[in-house]
Amino acid sequence: MAGCPFCPDSARYFLEIGTAAAIYDHYPVNKGHVLVVPKAHRTDLFRCTPEELADMWQVISRVKEVLDREHGPDAYNIGTNAGEAAGQTVFHCHIHVIPRFKGDCDSPRGGVRRVKVPLVEY
Repeated sequence: MAGCPFCPDSARYFLEIGTAAAIYDHYPVNKGHVLVVPKAHRTDLFRCTPEELADMWQVISRVKEVLDREHGPDAYNIGTNAGEAAGQTVFHCHIHVIPRFKGDCDSPRGGVRRVKVPLVEY
């Protein structure tokens, strides 16, 4: 799709499995921050085919092996934004794989749940 930074951008792929690929994030939040994308243009995760979803999860597994070897993180955050209200700014599906390191932020408690502070404490 014209103007989409991931369509097609096979020169940036460092790992591919079937219909999915991995690229390094141009604006990483930690060293080794990777995006896993379907090769076909899909606006968000809910538009992906079952085959694309399966291939993306296989790529995520392989990306973890690479990042474990190259960076030795202590943990990972894995997530996606689906829709503008959720913070999506690039409308080609992408799953963030973010290596985490002890001490890389003041308090990692809550992980991806801290994207939005809950209105009601549970």
